[in-house]
Amino acid sequence: MALTREDVRAAVERAGDDQWRALVAHHEDAYPASRPTPGDVCRAEAERLNAAGYGDAARYRLLETRVRRNETTVTLTHRLRDLPESRDVETPEYTDYQ
Repeated sequence: MALTREDVRAAVERAGDDQWRALVAHHEDAYPASRPTPGDVCRAEAERLNAAGYGDAARYRLLETRVRRNETTVTLTHRLRDLPESRDVETPEYTDYQ
Protein backbone atom coordinates (compact mmCIF):
# COMPACT_ATOMS: atom_id res chain seq x y z
CA MET A 1 0.00 0.00 0.00
CA ALA A 2 1.33 3.43 -0.94
CA LEU A 3 2.13 6.16 1.57
CA THR A 4 -0.55 8.77 2.20
CA ARG A 5 -0.59 12.35 3.44
CA GLU A 6 -1.71 11.01 6.82
CA ASP A 7 1.29 8.65 6.98
CA VAL A 8 3.73 11.51 6.41
CA ARG A 9 1.93 13.75 8.91
CA ALA A 10 2.13 11.00 11.54
CA ALA A 11 5.85 10.57 10.79
CA VAL A 12 6.43 14.31 11.26
CA GLU A 13 4.54 14.20 14.56
CA ARG A 14 6.54 11.16 15.73
CA ALA A 15 9.73 13.17 15.19
CA GLY A 16 8.48 15.73 17.73
CA ASP A 17 6.15 18.68 18.10
CA ASP A 18 8.82 21.10 16.93
CA GLN A 19 8.87 19.35 13.54
CA TRP A 20 5.14 19.92 12.96
CA ARG A 21 5.40 23.48 14.27
CA ALA A 22 8.17 24.13 11.71
CA LEU A 23 5.78 23.20 8.88
CA VAL A 24 3.01 25.35 10.33
CA ALA A 25 5.36 28.33 10.80
CA HIS A 26 6.71 27.93 7.26
CA HIS A 27 3.16 28.41 5.98
CA GLU A 28 1.93 31.06 8.41
CA ASP A 29 5.04 33.26 8.62
CA ALA A 30 4.85 33.94 4.89
CA TYR A 31 1.51 35.74 5.20
CA PRO A 32 0.27 37.42 3.06
CA ALA A 33 2.29 35.34 0.60
CA SER A 34 0.92 31.86 0.03
CA ARG A 35 3.24 28.99 0.89
CA PRO A 36 1.99 25.40 0.91
CA THR A 37 0.05 24.31 3.97
CA PRO A 38 1.48 21.52 6.14
CA GLY A 39 -1.12 19.21 4.60
CA ASP A 40 -0.01 20.18 1.10
CA VAL A 41 3.62 19.44 2.01
CA CYS A 42 2.69 16.06 3.50
CA ARG A 43 0.65 15.14 0.43
CA ALA A 44 3.46 16.11 -1.96
CA GLU A 45 6.01 14.23 0.16
CA ALA A 46 3.86 11.09 0.13
CA GLU A 47 3.67 11.28 -3.67
CA ARG A 48 7.42 11.90 -3.95
CA LEU A 49 8.30 9.02 -1.63
CA ASN A 50 5.93 6.68 -3.47
CA ALA A 51 7.50 7.62 -6.81
CA ALA A 52 10.95 6.89 -5.33
CA GLY A 53 9.82 3.41 -4.28
CA TYR A 54 9.57 4.06 -0.53
CA GLY A 55 5.81 3.46 -0.52
CA ASP A 56 6.34 -0.31 -0.81
CA ALA A 57 4.83 -1.42 2.53
CA ALA A 58 6.34 -4.89 2.18
CA ARG A 59 9.80 -3.33 2.14
CA TYR A 60 9.66 -0.04 4.08
CA ARG A 61 8.00 1.42 7.16
CA LEU A 62 8.10 5.22 7.54
CA LEU A 63 9.42 5.90 11.05
CA GLU A 64 9.84 9.67 11.27
CA THR A 65 10.19 12.80 9.20
CA ARG A 66 12.36 15.71 10.27
CA VAL A 67 11.74 19.26 9.07
CA ARG A 68 14.27 22.07 8.95
CA ARG A 69 13.17 25.57 8.02
CA ASN A 70 15.31 27.63 5.71
CA GLU A 71 14.71 31.24 4.75
CA THR A 72 12.03 30.54 2.15
CA THR A 73 11.90 26.73 1.97
CA VAL A 74 11.82 23.66 4.18
CA THR A 75 14.15 20.67 4.07
CA LEU A 76 12.75 17.24 4.87
CA THR A 77 14.54 14.01 5.75
CA HIS A 78 12.70 10.73 6.25
CA ARG A 79 13.89 7.80 8.34
CA LEU A 80 12.48 4.47 7.24
CA ARG A 81 12.87 0.88 8.37
CA ASP A 82 14.09 -1.41 5.58
CA LEU A 83 12.18 -4.51 6.69
CA PRO A 84 14.02 -7.21 4.71
CA GLU A 85 17.40 -5.81 5.76
CA SER A 86 16.31 -5.08 9.36
CA ARG A 87 17.98 -1.68 9.35
CA ASP A 88 17.03 1.98 9.35
CA VAL A 89 17.74 4.12 6.29
CA GLU A 90 17.45 7.85 5.65
CA THR A 91 16.35 9.49 2.46
CA PRO A 92 18.54 12.22 1.02
CA GLU A 93 17.51 15.67 2.19
CA TYR A 94 14.85 17.26 0.00
CA THR A 95 14.41 21.02 -0.10
CA ASP A 96 11.43 22.71 -1.72
CA TYR A 97 7.92 23.92 -0.88
CA GLN A 98 8.41 27.63 -1.33
